[in-house]
Amino acid sequence: MLILLSIIGGFLILTLGAEALVRGASAIALRLGIAPLVIGLTIVAFGTSAPELAVSLKSALAGKSGIALGNVIGSNIANIGLILAITALIRPIQVQSQMVRRDIPIMIVASLLFWGLLLDGGLSFWDGALLTTLLVGYLGFSYISSRNEGNSEEIDERPQSPLLSVVLIILGITMLVTGGILFVDGAVELAKTLGISEVIIGLTIVAIGTSMPELVTSVVAARKGESDIAIGNIVGSNLFNILGILGITALIHPIAAGGVQSLDLMVMLLLAILILPFAWSGFRIGRREGGILLAGYISYIGYLVAQATA
Repeated sequence: MLILLSIIGGFLILTLGAEALVRGASAIALRLGIAPLVIGLTIVAFGTSAPELAVSLKSALAGKSGIALGNVIGSNIANIGLILAITALIRPIQVQSQMVRRDIPIMIVASLLFWGLLLDGGLSFWDGALLTTLLVGYLGFSYISSRNEGNSEEIDERPQSPLLSVVLIILGITMLVTGGILFVDGAVELAKTLGISEVIIGLTIVAIGTSMPELVTSVVAARKGESDIAIGNIVGSNLFNILGILGITALIHPIAAGGVQSLDLMVMLLLAILILPFAWSGFRIGRREGGILLAGYISYIGYLVAQATA
């Protein structure tokens, strides 16, 4: 009963937190003259990735590298195969040319770098330093580019007070972290009672649970017609998961790569590559593309479940 309450309560808190974060971030984007896409790639993406950071740090410090790595890989897979897919199925997503030219290719390169760093058996302190340095560089470059290009999207709904905007962002992130942790704790306890392995829990239950903020936030943004925040949240979260979460975690505690299969990394990379032609075609990710991504994700989860059962 407590497990069920944790899962349901976590989801409700996530929903309210996503609404607050999107409203506050949209207003901040307009007032600072920063494109909503960049806000989606940074503030919103990092806010919705906070549960992944908490779970990965907690897992690595507890010596459970399988959950720490599985969480990030599984979250990146879920962000595209589940969250982007569901968002596009609910409402087709318009994609700016900047996303196609710069941000999606950077996400693909970051995924390749992550795979390469794992080839020696894990992520060391220096690997973490490299990843976090690249994250800082990306943030600086995104901000400068946004100021030069200007704000290209008009935002209709916004609180009038700048202070209220900041309060909404802080409140939204706090609720996303709290709701994400509640959801994950309940889901993990449920999985343990069913005898599911640590890596599978990380790739599926924990990954989907910590990706719930991205799902709720992207759906809320898409329904409000704020496609830049919806797509920026997903791509930015994937970048932050690799460069930020794994980078920070490796700086604090080395991460061993045991239990992670090449197939998991391959699926993560293929999905990252797949959305490039999808987004390039008419600069729009529609329901057909969403259906393809979701079918691929369901097939992958089906394989993991079959493997765990076997």
